[in-house]
Amino acid sequence: MHEDSQLLIPPSFIALYVPEGRIKPTLSRDEIAQRYELCEDMAQMLTETASTMLVTLGITEHDVLARCRLGLLAEPAVVSADEAGWVVSRLAELMNWPIPLN
Repeated sequence: MHEDSQLLIPPSFIALYVPEGRIKPTLSRDEIAQRYELCEDMAQMLTETASTMLVTLGITEHDVLARCRLGLLAEPAVVSADEAGWVVSRLAELMNWPIPLN
């Protein structure tokens, strides 16, 4: 990814890679951009699944999000726990549901 890339990575995602008390991320911008694209794609893809779970299982939005998080963390996990939390929060945002407290 070039410095002139127009991909806007939200500060909430970059924050996943900044250790407490530090200001610099632990990954390069290119690596963060790749992780962001993966996580954003996952959140977008989960919208249909979340809608289906809500209707067919008759569970609450909170329960849908909790199940999605567990699925994201199932082995072999593709995302870290922090990334899974971000994906679920982004999914809630896309669904216009309350954002869960992680």
